[in-house]
Amino acid sequence: MKTATLLVAMLLCGSMAYAQNDPVVMTVNGAPVSRSEFEYSYNKNNSEGVIDKKTVGEYVDLFVNYKLKVQAALDARLDTMSSFKKEFREYRDQQVRPTLVTDADVEAKARDIYRETQQRVDGGGGLLKTSHILLLLDQNATKTQQNAAKVRIDSVYNALKKGADFADLARRLSDDKSSAVNGGQLPWIERNQLVKAYEDVAYALKKGEISKPFLSEYGYHVVKLDDKQPFFPYDSVKTSIYQFIESRGLRDAIVTDRLQEEAKVGNTTPEQLLDAKTEELTAKDDALKYLIKEYHDGLLLYEISNRTVWDKAAKDEAGLSAYFAKNKKKYRWEEPRFKGIAYHVKTASDVDAVKRSIKGKPFAEWADILRTTFNNDSVLRIRVEKGIFKKGDNAVVDKEVFKVPVTVKPVEGYPIDATFGKVLKNKPEDYQDVRALVVADYQDALEKQWVESLRKKYTVVINKEVLATVNKHQ
Repeated sequence: MKTATLLVAMLLCGSMAYAQNDPVVMTVNGAPVSRSEFEYSYNKNNSEGVIDKKTVGEYVDLFVNYKLKVQAALDARLDTMSSFKKEFREYRDQQVRPTLVTDADVEAKARDIYRETQQRVDGGGGLLKTSHILLLLDQNATKTQQNAAKVRIDSVYNALKKGADFADLARRLSDDKSSAVNGGQLPWIERNQLVKAYEDVAYALKKGEISKPFLSEYGYHVVKLDDKQPFFPYDSVKTSIYQFIESRGLRDAIVTDRLQEEAKVGNTTPEQLLDAKTEELTAKDDALKYLIKEYHDGLLLYEISNRTVWDKAAKDEAGLSAYFAKNKKKYRWEEPRFKGIAYHVKTASDVDAVKRSIKGKPFAEWADILRTTFNNDSVLRIRVEKGIFKKGDNAVVDKEVFKVPVTVKPVEGYPIDATFGKVLKNKPEDYQDVRALVVADYQDALEKQWVESLRKKYTVVINKEVLATVNKHQ
């Protein structure tokens, strides 16, 4: 009984000590936020090189807003969506899975790859170092061409029999230019690496022996066996095997194999094993814990923000129109704009035809009308630039509308330039004329309204004494 009581007391003391070392800096909707979590976020977002660095006091509001939005996402149960679970698990596993591979695991995998390769190579006759002289012959060569090539290769072979230097003849006569510069010598080969006709002859030779001429898919060859040996020693190819493991993602395959084996033994699943490993690692490593939490919360933040602000604002045409009507002064221009088109045609008659086709039609429909009327088949009758232009945006508009003395570079094949539209003196006609700006401002307005509602909905308590110790404790 005393032992059990002592154990509980020790555990409580340990918990109290940890709480003292990492006190709560704030609570959001009753959920505690430790000083270490706040420090991780603050330091990451205010590191060297960050342009708009914040003081701890300035960062508090940003951090609280972040936490409130994540809480809203949790209340909306966005963390239960299968798409969220899948994406989060994939990211989390990218952080955790590599920790399951040790240097010994990689060495064992490299040894396995070496043994498999060694058995395959040595079982097929080992490695050969060969040189060859090739006279290319097209597979569709005529009988006359075949006979001529055969005469040439026979003369090469006869010269070799009389003592001619193989490397010298290869350099001068071989059509395999990549090996000819090396006296015809090829890199070490193993079975099933080159064409069968070549390998069958090469593997039948003795060291130093020269083959009779033979025909392959490429033409006539004469081959010399320079050397023969078993597969390379492990230490000489270890670096290449390690590079192979990395390039083929075999580290991850090692993890998969291990998880499957352990799952069978423990009557569990690889996913459950990764869950347990994550808990183990994050209990020891705050940086990893907060990195994973940051991604978890970041996914939630993106989804809730998209639903509540970003996507909502972009699709809310009535809201955009109303916001623009209420804030027209924000979008006034210091200089006039031309709302219309600059276009280029092949024939003079199309200048007026273009104007007639879009006159009186909504500006947003002009592009479709012009495309279907003039460019709906393989022949493009016109070239068009549509938009809201200020001086300097378009040479044709500058010259024809703003009467600026500029040189207009002609469009090849479309020698006649023209414009159609209207000049807006100092303000847009409607929000569509400045849509990108209105959407951005409307999103900001929705964001502020949302944050205000969240601050009314959720209770936030800041521990100012703990906040004052951020980045100032041992």
